[in-house]
Amino acid sequence: MASLLLSPLRFRHFLYKRPKLKPPSPLSFTSLKLRPRFPPYLHSCHRSSAASSSPLADSDHKTHALLTFNDERAALLNGSHPQPENATTIAAIVTSLGGPPGAVGIVRLSGPSAVAVVGHVFRPSRRKSKSKRPWRPTSHVVEYGVVLDPNGNVVDEVLAVPMLAPRSYTREDVVELQCHGTQVCLNRVLRACLEAGARLAEPGEFTLRAFLNGRLDLTQAENVDRLISAKSVAAADAALAAIQGGFSSMVKSVRFQCIELLTEIEARLDFDDEMPPLDINQVVNKIHSMSQDVESALETANYDQLLQSGLQIAILGRPNVGKSSLLNAWSKTERAIVTEIAGTTRDVVEASITVGGIPITLLDTAGIRETNDVVEKIGVERSEAVAMGADVIIMTISALDGWSPEDSELLDRIQSNKKSTGSSTPIILVINKMDCVASDCLERVQQNVGSFNKHVLTSAITGQGIQDLEKAILDIVGLNKFPAGSRRWTVNQRQCEQLVRTKEALARLKSSIEEEIPFDFWTIDLREAAMALGHISGEDISEEVLTNIFGKFCIGKELTKEELKEKEKTRKAKEKEKRKKLEQEKEFEKKRLEQEMKKRQEKEKKKREEMKRKEKEKAKMKMKHKMKK
Repeated sequence: MASLLLSPLRFRHFLYKRPKLKPPSPLSFTSLKLRPRFPPYLHSCHRSSAASSSPLADSDHKTHALLTFNDERAALLNGSHPQPENATTIAAIVTSLGGPPGAVGIVRLSGPSAVAVVGHVFRPSRRKSKSKRPWRPTSHVVEYGVVLDPNGNVVDEVLAVPMLAPRSYTREDVVELQCHGTQVCLNRVLRACLEAGARLAEPGEFTLRAFLNGRLDLTQAENVDRLISAKSVAAADAALAAIQGGFSSMVKSVRFQCIELLTEIEARLDFDDEMPPLDINQVVNKIHSMSQDVESALETANYDQLLQSGLQIAILGRPNVGKSSLLNAWSKTERAIVTEIAGTTRDVVEASITVGGIPITLLDTAGIRETNDVVEKIGVERSEAVAMGADVIIMTISALDGWSPEDSELLDRIQSNKKSTGSSTPIILVINKMDCVASDCLERVQQNVGSFNKHVLTSAITGQGIQDLEKAILDIVGLNKFPAGSRRWTVNQRQCEQLVRTKEALARLKSSIEEEIPFDFWTIDLREAAMALGHISGEDISEEVLTNIFGKFCIGKELTKEELKEKEKTRKAKEKEKRKKLEQEKEFEKKRLEQEMKKRQEKEKKKREEMKRKEKEKAKMKMKHKMKK
């Protein structure tokens, strides 16, 4: 047996160089003993049937005797990372084209023919021009060369980076062509790949394939897009924490516990007489632990919303109290014009800052007062409208003037608008120009502090109080629970909906246990919780949800209006069909439970009748025994 083992060099020579032997034919996906991770609902292009008995599959240990670790196709022979027969090879530009051109741009290909397609267009510099030998790259080894068009003209100089399956982002053969970063160069290289047999990738299709091939679960895939579009360090950290599996591990853990508990209960339904009694206290403790994990995840939903959309803060006040100076000092820019003339700011001026990793938009507004100036009047109206749409209102007063009747009127105006719209926007009082007065001269101001959520003393000239103002904002919106730099994953709206569904199912289960409802009803709530958690991780999810998620990715083909309309029409039809199917399933489940309850009741009735009959027989036997005596 030892004599049969070949070195990598001798094996490759034996396999390819000898003229009497042909290279091994491509392995058929159906000839392998495989257990692909693809969900059962997917179209046939995402899944294939697997043969249960195959000589090749049954002799895996023999195959390994001839394959070395360095052979990149070894993984395909043991069936661990298959590529479907009818999977197409996709290509797309994966670097941004929005801004000024960069020095380097990347065209990525993924699929079973990625190497063959690149082999048609790529000529390595080490290869002779007349050589017709196919390109056989070594995985993760960069090669320098040129890309040729169908006529043999050089399109661009490139670096080819092959990443052969399964050691790639999609777990398929992936080749990246790094060319010059102008849009012209990138489009020419992409066009050459498409003409060689690749297909233009759909939006998010590379990540979709990574999900379908088990490289990522759905929560990780969603956060890839979030990491790409992150607007702050905190948003990038949260997305990266989720990609590294922080959230998905919690979801899988809770789902596993639900399924484990469901298995125990269903076993007792079928084999009640043969199983030991269920420890109710242990079950309640497990449900409580799962509920706490779900609650902890739900707490991050508000933080996620802030990371994605940020905060809008409106700076209001009378004219000439230092609103524009405060915006300039806070943003460290000269965004707003500052003069001693009251009413200088006539329109809303915006400035962007980051506080605790959260993107914040500051809105400097016109000074609010009664005026006959038409332009200033429009500015005042806009100021009030901005205040009602802001997440936080900062009311600024001057320490020189103290609390004035105009400030009281403005506060009443703000609170009246809040009441009429049902708003609960927090208000922070900022006492500006503290560099001009002593801090003990603010007795009148202190009397009105109770009307605000927080109050801060600032000086736009010296920068005093800016950090205190930022801390006050973090406290009001609850961001003090998440310190900057703590890489904490968050949940998005879709995940939040499923977590709420899980929380409600666990609450119903707890109530059923307390009310001593039969086991049959426990299983309904446990199935509901497990199904909701499966929707989060992608274990149990519909094709239309996947389309909606991956269709939002920025990379890939833009859809036309007609395609979007057709897509929306198809989505609505599928939703209608899904609701109808769900109602039918609920009705079927209800009937099944009713039948099971009837059977159980009949069984218990028979047991009681049998017990009565036995008791009567015992009584008769006792009477006969007495009569004999």
